[in-house]
Amino acid sequence: MTRLSVNVNKIATLRNARGGNAPNVVEAAKRIQSFGAQGITVHPRPDERHIRYADVRDLKAAVRTEFNIEGYPSEGFLQLVLAVKPEQVTLVPDGPNVLTSNAGWNVLAESNLLKSATEELQEAGIRVSLFTSTDESQIEAAADIGANRIELYTEPYAVGFARGDADAVIPFARGAAFAHSCGLGVNAGHDLDLQNLEHFAKNVPYLAEVSIGHALISDALYLGLETTVKHYLARLQFSAFSEE
Repeated sequence: MTRLSVNVNKIATLRNARGGNAPNVVEAAKRIQSFGAQGITVHPRPDERHIRYADVRDLKAAVRTEFNIEGYPSEGFLQLVLAVKPEQVTLVPDGPNVLTSNAGWNVLAESNLLKSATEELQEAGIRVSLFTSTDESQIEAAADIGANRIELYTEPYAVGFARGDADAVIPFARGAAFAHSCGLGVNAGHDLDLQNLEHFAKNVPYLAEVSIGHALISDALYLGLETTVKHYLARLQFSAFSEE
């Protein structure tokens, strides 16, 4: 079954809106794991507008599944993750002024930066995933620099599916199969939700992990956190994941 990693950034956003420590990000992460999620994701940004660097350090002791830290490979970000040593780091091309991820890496153009960061992280025993599109030249470039996985940027799928285009999943199925043939593991994320996740998971092979935050936390406002996590897990129950 494809693993569910829950991004808790939005919980930190709510906390920061009022100050103090409610809701408690660490307690939320513990509960999300107890409800069955197989990972916790955070994306600390330099302005700490949601997840703070201190949260990342505090979460390390609380995450007993898989800890995935996303971010742009700046010097400060690399220092943080090398100190915390999560199981996985997902490198994303977002600069400090970007509201949310809106594209995959141009791996070909940024190969020197990404290769250097990848090697440094792997030397510390951290698995490295690169946020990419379904473009095969970019996926192949990710394999060439030595990444362990890619994370497919799924907003184009989500937009197409919402318009009634079930075939919007096809480029992602092809991209995942090509990544597998290059020796890369496959993750996915961005705008996956309760409506589009099952179709995606059933049709994209070799899908090891999805990272979902905004939609899941939004659904939890209506359904409750435990029920929401279980609904997302149910959508992944019949995924097309295969290690062959």
